[in-house]
Amino acid sequence: MWQHLPLRVYLLILKAITALLPRRWPHCLEGPGSARDLVRLLAEAGHRRVLVVSDAELVRLGLVAPLLEELERHGVAWALFDGVTPDPDIGQVEAGLACLSAHRAEALLAIGGGSPIDAAKLIGARARNRRPVRRLAGLFRIHRGMPPLYAIPTTAGTGSETTLAAVVSDPARRRKLAAVDPRLLPRATALDPELMVGLPPHITAATGMDALTHAVEAFLSRNALPRTDRAALQAARETLTQLPRCVAAGHDLEARLHMARAAHQAGYAFTQAGVGYIHAIAHQLGAWYHLPYGLANAMVMPHLLEASLPTIAPRLAALARHCQVTTSTDDGVAAEAFIARVRRLNTDFGIPERVAALRGEDIPALARAARAEVRFTYAVPRYLGQAELESLLYGLMAQPASAGDDIAATEGDNGRPS
Repeated sequence: MWQHLPLRVYLLILKAITALLPRRWPHCLEGPGSARDLVRLLAEAGHRRVLVVSDAELVRLGLVAPLLEELERHGVAWALFDGVTPDPDIGQVEAGLACLSAHRAEALLAIGGGSPIDAAKLIGARARNRRPVRRLAGLFRIHRGMPPLYAIPTTAGTGSETTLAAVVSDPARRRKLAAVDPRLLPRATALDPELMVGLPPHITAATGMDALTHAVEAFLSRNALPRTDRAALQAARETLTQLPRCVAAGHDLEARLHMARAAHQAGYAFTQAGVGYIHAIAHQLGAWYHLPYGLANAMVMPHLLEASLPTIAPRLAALARHCQVTTSTDDGVAAEAFIARVRRLNTDFGIPERVAALRGEDIPALARAARAEVRFTYAVPRYLGQAELESLLYGLMAQPASAGDDIAATEGDNGRPS
């Protein structure tokens, strides 16, 4: 316990700083057609040269072209960088920076899931802060800010349109890099369900479970604030209610909008309260095996919650009761009911229980990397030792691998996992 005292003190100070930091939250438009309204807002702000950051699949599906036409209609010259993949890396940020410089863009418009939005954040940060991405990773290192960023999410999951974080891969070092700074917040965003109706069920499910993970870890964080608790509780309840509707009926605009709001609220919560070991482990699985981010979070969540039960039971029980998962007044029973609901959702959505690509010889290094990410970064309810994390990871190994597990190693989507 005493060995963690410096960490606790540091995180208490970080909590106080986070609570007091002046913050300009993104102006949020929502509803069908709000993406076009955001383009008009961008033009009215006086931006005349814009870099649009997206991915090739969204361009192929025809979701980007109408917005490019809207930019032209408002007299805005655009350049398109669609080289972002579901697991963006440093090289893609540098390629996007080259496009921004060649176009002499004065603002950015990100269209896509978490991957394009995170890539756009770091492209903008690189434009103003002439330092490599590795030196921008960490807390409060975007000293010179970034050009104005406008974000149109096409998935309801990462909440990146309302967070002060950006995550990319460093393939050379097999790790994820996270930059965290209020200057990375977009200026405005649009939650437009019309851009989400064509999302396949498995991507809808994985990204929605990502939003649930954000809400759960923000609520369990030691750095939670009353305002983040309100957002996390609302996001978790909406996700448990609306995500099955979105997966079953993708063209349900009302359900899509509710889910977009839930992801947005979860992003608002975790960007202040922080996340925890679920994200730390998922980051390593993504960096080592290219496991899509939302899918990894969904797979890790029940294992981590179960391992942490002695510490988190009262808070997890409160979450379960708020989400109407159970009416039990026994904290242990209520907490177990929430974990059971997560497992049932994963089963219903076809999300594998184990990671087919995970290898036993990699586990000690994965556990060390997850512990290093959590240390001095996340205000987790309880710090886990090396042996505990290794045991949890062994529980994620395929025993044996099955055909159903293979999708965890192969499927991606339009973002992080879009």
